Amino acid sequence: MHPLVAAAAGSGFLAVALGAFGAHAFAARWPADRMAAYRSGVQYHMFHSLAALGAATLEASGAASGLALGAGWLWLGGVALFSGSVYGLAAGGPRRLGAVTPVGGLCFLAGWALLALAVVGRRG
Repeated sequence: MHPLVAAAAGSGFLAVALGAFGAHAFAARWPADRMAAYRSGVQYHMFHSLAALGAATLEASGAASGLALGAGWLWLGGVALFSGSVYGLAAGGPRRLGAVTPVGGLCFLAGWALLALAVVGRRG
């Protein structure tokens, strides 16, 4: 089994844990805008954890080229950068974390583009 599967599963576990923790520990204490940002971080975290798992599955099944694995790793990097910075900002971390968020978003976009190439390249 490819290490991306374990990494995606761990990332998904962390998304659930952070979502539950945030809902119980922060919801009553944080203003609505901070909770909304935190929830967005959790959503992108989970979506891209599942996408990374799917990319590994596509590559293992032969439905996509090895580029799919690169997409998965880009998504997990995006989770660390995008969701991680959003979590930090929501928790009141330094505003300079906001400079990291778009880099994570670019990782997400690059991953989706790479997955498209992986599927097209496999069919071509």
